[in-house]
Amino acid sequence: MKHTTTPRHVIFGSGAVGTAIAEALVRRGEPVRIVNRSGRADVPDGVEVAAGDAADPAFTTAVAAGAAVVYQALNPPYHRWQQEFPALQAGVLAAAEASGARMVSMDNVYSYGPPGGRPFTEETPDAATTRKGRLRGRMAQDLLAAHKAGRVEVAIGRASDYFGPRGGAQSNLGDLVFPALLAGRTATVLGDPDQPHTYTFIPDIGEALALLGRHPDAPGRVWHLPNDPHTRTTRQLVDLAHRATGRPGSARLRRMPTLALYALGAVNRTVRELIEMRYEFAEPFVVDSTLVRDLLGATATPVEEALERTVAAYRAMAK
Repeated sequence: MKHTTTPRHVIFGSGAVGTAIAEALVRRGEPVRIVNRSGRADVPDGVEVAAGDAADPAFTTAVAAGAAVVYQALNPPYHRWQQEFPALQAGVLAAAEASGARMVSMDNVYSYGPPGGRPFTEETPDAATTRKGRLRGRMAQDLLAAHKAGRVEVAIGRASDYFGPRGGAQSNLGDLVFPALLAGRTATVLGDPDQPHTYTFIPDIGEALALLGRHPDAPGRVWHLPNDPHTRTTRQLVDLAHRATGRPGSARLRRMPTLALYALGAVNRTVRELIEMRYEFAEPFVVDSTLVRDLLGATATPVEEALERTVAAYRAMAK
């Protein structure tokens, strides 16, 4: 495999998070390569896109040769996590180890399980009650064990449910909300919209993961990526987004009925996988990101600005 450049940063995954990382790095003038299966992606100017299977260590080692930082921003289909995710992570880990690069891994908070009335911090123990949560917990522990053994530098960034440009159908503040608001229709969300719930802005995820790739104090632990410290309810965020569309007052909002979720799950595998995650929206779900702010200086975009930017992105897509 021959490449015309040797970028310092190689990102595995070209979805919303991988693209946000690339945008953050390009703003800093860093050379970037994104890796996905197709070799095609909507990326910033100057970013190289390479095609291949991230579960193949021979491929990942070759495509990341000479890199200083590799980023795991992969997200296989929700219903294929158990079968595909461990091998994908192992491929990226092999690439980092072979090139002597730091590995930055995108993670979520599934491994903690239900919050039980307490905010999540980086010290919250793993107590997952779901298949996906137990899997993510094992994957994180595998990376931290590789770091502890001196095989590779690892930094793990955990985000709550994300929203923002390219948030898509998997975001509770995504395709069921913003297009409806822009069209003046009723928006739909999962779970109880009146529970406080932490959401993480996708560009903040990209900026923070880029920071984990360069900060000397980042490796060796889990970091919660920056969130707005004033946790609002889902309904409050939808109302803010509604006003960002230029409409006064409150949004029309409905929650997806549980029976409808099960009915959809019978024919849609992605929705079927959401069913075991319903606990996230049944009680206050707060993710504390004080540590990354205080120790690394990462801050969240004010939520009003984040929602305005998200509305603008969905408006542009609708044209």
